[in-house]
Amino acid sequence: MNIQDNVKEYYGKKLASTADLQTDACCTIESTPDHLKAALRNIHPEVKARYYGCGLIAPLALNGARILDLGSGSGQDAYALAQLAGADGEVVGVDMTPEQLAVAREHLDWHAEKFGYANVSFLEGDIEKLGDLDLDPGSFDVIISNCVINLVEDKAAVFRAAHALLKPGGELYFADVYADRRLAEEVRHDPAAQGECLGGALYWNDFLNIAKASGFADPRLVSDRPIGVNNPELRAKLDPAAFHSATYRLFKIDGLEPACEDYGQAVIYKGGVAHSETAFALDNHHFIEKGRVFPVCGNTYRMLNESRFAPHFDFIGDWSTHYGIFPGCGSSSPFGEEAPEAATSGSCC
Repeated sequence: MNIQDNVKEYYGKKLASTADLQTDACCTIESTPDHLKAALRNIHPEVKARYYGCGLIAPLALNGARILDLGSGSGQDAYALAQLAGADGEVVGVDMTPEQLAVAREHLDWHAEKFGYANVSFLEGDIEKLGDLDLDPGSFDVIISNCVINLVEDKAAVFRAAHALLKPGGELYFADVYADRRLAEEVRHDPAAQGECLGGALYWNDFLNIAKASGFADPRLVSDRPIGVNNPELRAKLDPAAFHSATYRLFKIDGLEPACEDYGQAVIYKGGVAHSETAFALDNHHFIEKGRVFPVCGNTYRMLNESRFAPHFDFIGDWSTHYGIFPGCGSSSPFGEEAPEAATSGSCC
Protein backbone atom coordinates (compact mmCIF):
# COMPACT_ATOMS: atom_id res chain seq x y z
CA MET A 1 0.00 0.00 0.00
CA ASN A 2 1.49 3.40 -0.96
CA ILE A 3 1.48 6.47 1.26
CA GLN A 4 -1.64 7.93 -0.36
CA ASP A 5 -3.60 4.76 0.29
CA ASN A 6 -2.27 4.55 3.85
CA VAL A 7 -3.32 8.13 4.53
CA LYS A 8 -6.79 7.65 3.04
CA GLU A 9 -7.28 4.52 5.15
CA TYR A 10 -5.94 6.11 8.34
CA TYR A 11 -7.80 9.43 8.11
CA GLY A 12 -10.89 8.16 6.35
CA LYS A 13 -11.60 4.98 8.31
CA LYS A 14 -9.31 4.36 11.31
CA LEU A 15 -9.59 7.75 13.04
CA ALA A 16 -12.93 8.82 14.46
CA SER A 17 -11.78 11.99 16.25
CA THR A 18 -8.71 13.93 17.36
CA ALA A 19 -8.64 11.81 20.52
CA ASP A 20 -7.56 8.79 18.45
CA LEU A 21 -4.21 10.38 17.52
CA GLN A 22 -1.17 8.77 19.21
CA THR A 23 1.14 11.82 19.05
CA ASP A 24 0.86 15.59 19.26
CA ALA A 25 2.62 16.01 15.90
CA CYS A 26 -0.48 17.48 14.26
CA CYS A 27 -0.79 20.18 16.91
CA THR A 28 0.35 23.65 15.96
CA ILE A 29 2.89 25.41 18.12
CA GLU A 30 1.27 28.64 19.16
CA SER A 31 -1.59 29.02 21.63
CA THR A 32 -4.70 30.04 19.74
CA PRO A 33 -5.26 33.83 19.92
CA ASP A 34 -8.68 35.21 20.77
CA HIS A 35 -9.63 36.25 17.23
CA LEU A 36 -9.03 32.69 15.98
CA LYS A 37 -10.94 31.22 18.91
CA ALA A 38 -13.87 33.41 17.89
CA ALA A 39 -13.65 32.12 14.29
CA LEU A 40 -13.52 28.51 15.47
CA ARG A 41 -16.69 28.99 17.51
CA ASN A 42 -18.57 29.66 14.26
CA ILE A 43 -17.81 26.23 12.80
CA HIS A 44 -20.24 23.31 12.65
CA PRO A 45 -19.73 20.70 15.42
CA GLU A 46 -19.38 17.80 12.97
CA VAL A 47 -16.61 19.61 11.10
CA LYS A 48 -14.77 20.14 14.39
CA ALA A 49 -15.25 16.51 15.45
CA ARG A 50 -13.63 15.19 12.24
CA TYR A 51 -10.67 17.56 12.40
CA TYR A 52 -7.40 15.70 13.05
CA GLY A 53 -5.20 18.49 14.26
CA CYS A 54 -5.20 21.15 16.93
CA GLY A 55 -4.68 24.84 16.58
CA LEU A 56 -4.95 26.78 13.34
CA ILE A 57 -2.40 27.94 10.78
CA ALA A 58 -3.34 31.52 10.00
CA PRO A 59 -0.98 34.40 9.20
CA LEU A 60 -2.12 37.99 9.64
CA ALA A 61 -3.59 40.42 7.11
CA LEU A 62 -5.88 37.98 5.27
CA ASN A 63 -8.84 40.29 4.66
CA GLY A 64 -9.76 40.11 0.97
CA ALA A 65 -7.15 37.43 0.26
CA ARG A 66 -7.56 34.44 -2.01
CA ILE A 67 -6.37 31.46 0.03
CA LEU A 68 -5.61 27.85 -0.89
CA ASP A 69 -5.79 25.27 1.93
CA LEU A 70 -3.73 22.18 1.11
CA GLY A 71 -5.11 19.08 2.81
CA SER A 72 -8.26 20.78 4.03
CA GLY A 73 -9.76 17.62 5.57
CA SER A 74 -13.15 18.17 7.14
CA GLY A 75 -12.90 21.89 6.44
CA GLN A 76 -12.24 23.40 9.88
CA ASP A 77 -9.26 25.52 8.83
CA ALA A 78 -10.92 26.52 5.56
CA TYR A 79 -14.06 27.73 7.32
CA ALA A 80 -12.01 29.64 9.90
CA LEU A 81 -9.86 31.24 7.20
CA ALA A 82 -13.01 32.16 5.29
CA GLN A 83 -14.01 34.43 8.15
CA LEU A 84 -10.58 36.09 8.16
CA ALA A 85 -10.70 36.59 4.39
CA GLY A 86 -14.19 38.10 4.61
CA ALA A 87 -16.80 38.56 1.93
CA ASP A 88 -14.23 39.95 -0.53
CA GLY A 89 -11.90 37.00 -0.06
CA GLU A 90 -12.06 33.34 -1.03
CA VAL A 91 -10.87 30.00 0.33
CA VAL A 92 -10.33 26.89 -1.79
CA GLY A 93 -9.71 23.63 0.07
CA VAL A 94 -8.04 20.61 -1.55
CA ASP A 95 -8.14 17.12 -0.04
CA MET A 96 -7.87 13.55 -1.33
CA THR A 97 -9.97 11.80 1.35
CA PRO A 98 -13.60 11.35 0.22
CA GLU A 99 -14.92 10.85 3.77
CA GLN A 100 -13.36 14.12 4.92
CA LEU A 101 -14.56 16.04 1.88
CA ALA A 102 -18.10 14.76 2.37
CA VAL A 103 -18.18 16.30 5.85
CA ALA A 104 -16.73 19.60 4.60
CA ARG A 105 -19.16 19.91 1.69
CA GLU A 106 -22.22 18.87 3.68
CA HIS A 107 -22.01 22.06 5.72
CA LEU A 108 -21.26 24.65 3.02
CA ASP A 109 -24.73 26.19 3.22
CA TRP A 110 -24.72 26.13 7.04
CA HIS A 111 -21.51 28.17 7.14
CA ALA A 112 -22.63 30.55 4.40
CA GLU A 113 -25.71 31.37 6.46
CA LYS A 114 -23.63 31.70 9.62
CA PHE A 115 -21.09 34.06 7.99
CA GLY A 116 -23.53 35.99 5.82
CA TYR A 117 -21.59 35.18 2.64
CA ALA A 118 -20.40 32.14 0.67
CA ASN A 119 -16.68 32.19 -0.08
CA VAL A 120 -15.55 28.56 0.39
CA SER A 121 -15.23 25.66 -2.07
CA PHE A 122 -13.62 22.23 -1.88
CA LEU A 123 -11.84 20.21 -4.56
CA GLU A 124 -10.94 16.53 -4.45
CA GLY A 125 -7.35 16.03 -5.46
CA ASP A 126 -3.83 15.00 -4.58
CA ILE A 127 -1.69 17.97 -3.48
CA GLU A 128 1.26 16.31 -5.27
CA LYS A 129 -0.71 16.86 -8.50
CA LEU A 130 -2.16 20.33 -8.08
CA GLY A 131 -1.56 20.94 -11.78
CA ASP A 132 -4.36 18.46 -12.53
CA LEU A 133 -6.90 20.72 -10.81
CA ASP A 134 -8.65 23.73 -12.30
CA LEU A 135 -6.49 26.29 -10.51
CA ASP A 136 -5.01 29.29 -12.33
CA PRO A 137 -1.26 29.91 -11.92
CA GLY A 138 -0.40 33.06 -10.00
CA SER A 139 -3.91 33.39 -8.56
CA PHE A 140 -3.48 32.94 -4.79
CA ASP A 141 -2.31 35.47 -2.21
CA VAL A 142 -1.66 32.88 0.49
CA ILE A 143 -1.34 29.09 0.57
CA ILE A 144 -1.92 27.34 3.89
CA SER A 145 -1.00 23.80 4.92
CA ASN A 146 -1.46 22.35 8.39
CA CYS A 147 0.65 19.22 8.98
CA VAL A 148 -0.09 17.72 5.56
CA ILE A 149 3.00 17.93 3.35
CA ASN A 150 4.62 15.15 5.38
CA LEU A 151 1.78 12.88 4.22
CA VAL A 152 2.77 12.99 0.54
CA GLU A 153 5.61 11.16 -1.20
CA ASP A 154 6.76 13.79 -3.70
CA LYS A 155 7.14 16.79 -1.43
CA ALA A 156 9.17 18.74 -3.96
CA ALA A 157 6.17 18.63 -6.33
CA VAL A 158 4.02 20.34 -3.68
CA PHE A 159 6.49 23.19 -3.22
CA ARG A 160 6.94 23.67 -6.96
CA ALA A 161 3.16 23.77 -7.50
CA ALA A 162 2.65 26.15 -4.58
CA HIS A 163 5.24 28.52 -6.03
CA ALA A 164 3.49 28.43 -9.41
CA LEU A 165 0.05 29.09 -7.90
CA LEU A 166 1.10 32.07 -5.77
CA LYS A 167 0.96 35.65 -6.94
CA PRO A 168 4.25 37.57 -6.84
CA GLY A 169 4.74 38.57 -3.21
CA GLY A 170 2.40 35.82 -2.02
CA GLU A 171 3.39 33.32 0.61
CA LEU A 172 3.19 29.68 1.55
CA TYR A 173 2.54 29.67 5.31
CA PHE A 174 2.51 26.18 6.76
CA ALA A 175 3.14 23.94 9.74
CA ASP A 176 4.71 20.54 9.37
CA VAL A 177 6.93 17.92 10.99
CA TYR A 178 10.69 17.62 10.58
CA ALA A 179 13.20 14.95 11.60
CA ASP A 180 16.77 15.46 12.73
CA ARG A 181 17.94 12.86 10.19
CA ARG A 182 16.78 10.96 7.10
CA LEU A 183 14.51 8.14 8.24
CA ALA A 184 14.94 4.45 7.44
CA GLU A 185 12.64 3.06 4.74
CA GLU A 186 10.77 0.78 7.16
CA VAL A 187 9.92 3.82 9.31
CA ARG A 188 8.96 5.98 6.33
CA HIS A 189 6.45 3.36 5.13
CA ASP A 190 5.02 2.26 8.48
CA PRO A 191 1.24 3.00 8.29
CA ALA A 192 0.94 4.23 11.89
CA ALA A 193 4.06 6.39 11.63
CA GLN A 194 2.77 7.87 8.37
CA GLY A 195 -0.72 8.49 9.75
CA GLU A 196 0.73 10.22 12.81
CA CYS A 197 2.69 12.62 10.55
CA LEU A 198 6.09 11.20 11.54
CA GLY A 199 6.95 8.57 8.91
CA GLY A 200 6.85 11.17 6.15
CA ALA A 201 8.70 13.86 8.08
CA LEU A 202 11.43 15.53 6.06
CA TYR A 203 14.97 15.84 7.34
CA TRP A 204 15.10 19.57 8.04
CA ASN A 205 18.09 20.25 5.78
CA ASP A 206 16.46 18.38 2.89
CA PHE A 207 13.41 20.61 3.35
CA LEU A 208 15.50 23.78 3.13
CA ASN A 209 17.18 22.58 -0.07
CA ILE A 210 13.86 21.53 -1.64
CA ALA A 211 12.21 24.85 -0.77
CA LYS A 212 15.07 26.86 -2.28
CA ALA A 213 15.15 24.71 -5.42
CA SER A 214 11.39 25.32 -5.81
CA GLY A 215 11.87 29.09 -5.92
CA PHE A 216 11.51 29.98 -2.23
CA ALA A 217 15.02 31.32 -1.77
CA ASP A 218 14.86 32.35 1.90
CA PRO A 219 12.61 30.14 4.08
CA ARG A 220 11.73 31.84 7.37
CA LEU A 221 11.13 29.83 10.54
CA VAL A 222 8.24 31.29 12.54
CA SER A 223 8.16 28.88 15.50
CA ASP A 224 9.05 25.32 16.48
CA ARG A 225 8.71 22.78 19.29
CA PRO A 226 9.72 19.17 20.01
CA ILE A 227 7.15 16.43 19.40
CA GLY A 228 6.06 13.90 21.99
CA VAL A 229 5.08 10.31 21.11
CA ASN A 230 2.60 8.78 23.57
CA ASN A 231 2.59 5.23 22.19
CA PRO A 232 5.62 3.17 23.40
CA GLU A 233 5.47 0.78 20.43
CA LEU A 234 5.51 3.66 17.95
CA ARG A 235 8.28 5.40 19.90
CA ALA A 236 10.41 2.25 19.68
CA LYS A 237 10.00 2.18 15.89
CA LEU A 238 11.08 5.82 15.62
CA ASP A 239 14.14 5.75 17.91
CA PRO A 240 16.67 7.33 17.83
CA ALA A 241 15.21 10.00 15.52
CA ALA A 242 13.97 13.21 17.10
CA PHE A 243 11.12 15.27 15.63
CA HIS A 244 10.02 18.89 15.70
CA SER A 245 6.84 20.60 14.60
CA ALA A 246 7.62 23.89 12.91
CA THR A 247 5.83 26.72 11.15
CA TYR A 248 7.56 28.31 8.15
CA ARG A 249 6.67 31.14 5.82
CA LEU A 250 8.00 31.08 2.26
CA PHE A 251 7.60 34.19 0.10
CA LYS A 252 7.40 34.09 -3.67
CA ILE A 253 9.79 36.92 -4.47
CA ASP A 254 12.17 36.56 -7.39
CA GLY A 255 15.81 37.35 -6.81
CA LEU A 256 16.05 36.96 -3.05
CA GLU A 257 19.67 36.42 -2.07
CA PRO A 258 20.99 33.18 -0.52
CA ALA A 259 22.36 35.07 2.49
CA CYS A 260 21.33 38.02 4.65
CA GLU A 261 23.10 40.85 2.87
CA ASP A 262 23.34 44.27 4.52
CA TYR A 263 22.52 47.37 2.47
CA GLY A 264 22.08 49.72 5.42
CA GLN A 265 18.29 49.46 5.20
CA ALA A 266 15.63 49.68 7.90
CA VAL A 267 11.87 49.59 8.29
CA ILE A 268 9.38 51.26 10.62
CA TYR A 269 6.18 49.42 11.48
CA LYS A 270 3.27 51.89 11.34
CA GLY A 271 0.70 49.54 12.86
CA GLY A 272 -2.59 48.73 11.21
CA VAL A 273 -2.25 44.95 10.97
CA ALA A 274 -5.25 43.62 12.86
CA HIS A 275 -4.38 41.73 16.06
CA SER A 276 -0.81 43.03 15.87
CA GLU A 277 -1.10 46.69 16.75
CA THR A 278 1.95 47.24 18.97
CA ALA A 279 4.44 44.97 17.19
CA PHE A 280 4.72 42.80 14.09
CA ALA A 281 6.45 39.41 14.09
CA LEU A 282 7.73 38.38 10.66
CA ASP A 283 9.50 35.28 11.96
CA ASN A 284 11.26 34.02 15.08
CA HIS A 285 13.96 36.70 14.98
CA HIS A 286 12.16 39.71 13.49
CA PHE A 287 9.89 41.19 16.17
CA ILE A 288 9.33 44.75 14.99
CA GLU A 289 7.88 47.20 17.48
CA LYS A 290 5.58 49.92 16.20
CA GLY A 291 7.28 53.24 15.55
CA ARG A 292 10.82 51.96 16.06
CA VAL A 293 13.50 52.08 13.37
CA PHE A 294 14.37 48.42 12.80
CA PRO A 295 17.48 47.58 10.71
CA VAL A 296 16.90 44.72 8.25
CA CYS A 297 18.76 42.77 5.60
CA GLY A 298 17.91 43.14 1.94
CA ASN A 299 15.73 40.02 1.86
CA THR A 300 13.63 41.10 4.85
CA TYR A 301 13.26 44.56 3.32
CA ARG A 302 11.88 42.99 0.14
CA MET A 303 9.60 40.52 1.98
CA LEU A 304 7.88 43.43 3.68
CA ASN A 305 8.03 45.84 0.73
CA GLU A 306 6.76 43.42 -1.94
CA SER A 307 4.04 41.61 0.00
CA ARG A 308 0.60 42.43 1.40
CA PHE A 309 2.36 43.91 4.45
CA ALA A 310 3.86 46.87 2.53
CA PRO A 311 1.14 49.44 3.42
CA HIS A 312 1.92 48.96 7.10
CA PHE A 313 5.61 49.92 6.90
CA ASP A 314 7.84 52.87 6.08
CA PHE A 315 11.01 51.87 4.25
CA ILE A 316 14.40 53.49 4.76
CA GLY A 317 17.39 53.12 2.46
CA ASP A 318 18.13 51.79 -1.00
CA TRP A 319 20.53 49.38 -2.71
CA SER A 320 23.36 51.77 -3.49
CA THR A 321 25.84 50.51 -0.89
CA HIS A 322 26.55 46.94 0.19
CA TYR A 323 28.09 46.33 3.64
CA GLY A 324 28.54 42.55 3.53
CA ILE A 325 26.65 39.99 5.60
CA PHE A 326 24.10 41.49 7.98
CA PRO A 327 25.45 41.44 11.57
CA GLY A 328 24.34 38.38 13.50
CA CYS A 329 23.40 36.42 10.37
CA GLY A 330 26.62 34.48 9.84
CA SER A 331 30.31 35.19 9.52
CA SER A 332 31.17 38.46 7.81
CA SER A 333 33.96 36.64 5.99
CA PRO A 334 35.15 33.03 5.67
CA PHE A 335 38.75 34.20 5.83
CA GLY A 336 40.92 34.46 8.94
CA GLU A 337 42.25 37.80 10.09
CA GLU A 338 45.85 36.68 9.52
CA ALA A 339 47.31 34.25 7.01
CA PRO A 340 48.97 31.19 8.62
CA GLU A 341 52.77 31.64 8.82
CA ALA A 342 53.36 28.19 7.30
CA ALA A 343 51.31 28.93 4.17
CA THR A 344 53.67 29.17 1.21
CA SER A 345 51.55 28.08 -1.75
CA GLY A 346 49.48 30.30 -4.00
CA SER A 347 45.77 31.02 -3.59
CA CYS A 348 44.70 28.05 -5.72
CA CYS A 349 45.42 24.43 -4.93
